[in-house]
Amino acid sequence: MNRRNDFRFPALALLLAAPYAVLHAQTVDHAAVRCEAMPKEEMRPQMELQRKLSGEGWKVRQIKNFNGCYEVYGFDAAGRRVEVFFNPKTFEKVGEVAQPS
Repeated sequence: MNRRNDFRFPALALLLAAPYAVLHAQTVDHAAVRCEAMPKEEMRPQMELQRKLSGEGWKVRQIKNFNGCYEVYGFDAAGRRVEVFFNPKTFEKVGEVAQPS
């Protein structure tokens, strides 16, 4: 057997698994999500986050305050149902609750 072919299967498996790992790297337990407490004046409006996400191809159904974060329910640009948490000051993604397939 050619030694060069010995590495094909593990390399292929790694390439196929990498996107899955990246997509689910920030999956969190709903109750564990927390954002740093801040004055309301520092929080950007929820509508601004909705416009940002809509511009990225998301379909936002609802945005709620949860443990100091903005909790977004909807569908991402790929059409997957999502429940994602964002920092209300920076709109940085804080975590995502795994959705059933």
